Amino acid sequence: MPAGMPGRHAPSGIPFFHPNRTFAMPELLTAIGLCAWLLAAVVTDLRSRRIPNWLVGGGMLCGLAVQAAAPSGMGLFHFWWGGLGIGTALLGLLAGLALFLPLHLLRILGAGDVKLLAMVGVWVGPRLVIGTALLTLLAGGLLAIVMMLGTRTARRVLANVRVLLMTAFVGAQAGKPAPMDIAMTSGVRIPYAIAIAAGAIVQIGWLLTHAGP
Repeated sequence: MPAGMPGRHAPSGIPFFHPNRTFAMPELLTAIGLCAWLLAAVVTDLRSRRIPNWLVGGGMLCGLAVQAAAPSGMGLFHFWWGGLGIGTALLGLLAGLALFLPLHLLRILGAGDVKLLAMVGVWVGPRLVIGTALLTLLAGGLLAIVMMLGTRTARRVLANVRVLLMTAFVGAQAGKPAPMDIAMTSGVRIPYAIAIAAGAIVQIGWLLTHAGP
């Protein structure tokens, strides 16, 4: 047991997957809270192909409130449950923005996608949001393949990628940068909120089933 951390009593917890792992309600409630915001983002992204500012803003404020109100601990989804503090939560927000902002500047992701990962960063903190981003990129790649095959645009996208690589090669010889949005003109926009939600849920699920004494 880490120094300074209060004991956890297994009888009051709820068994969850791991035979030696029990959960008290705080982890489950915070996980449900974040998943609710992510589900709302997925629904709006599927319906309107955008994630509204009020939704990500509300999720950020809710996460900040929980981080501030919870007793000091190692994280909202950790066995030693507790808030990271507003300062660390804001660092998680900035980390989420920094991780996906380059993809937005390259016109790969929308601004709402960047802000949604920043919202997740408020809940999980700056360290865990990095793993969430990597899982999101993996989920996004799988989602892109499924959508290309489902809409039969794979050939068009591959042709655009070939044009992009040729343009990049010629541009490198001439000392000019290649336009990075050539390969994105497939006519199909990926609802990336699904990938972000999947990455966050996998990250949280791993924490809940593996973190502990």
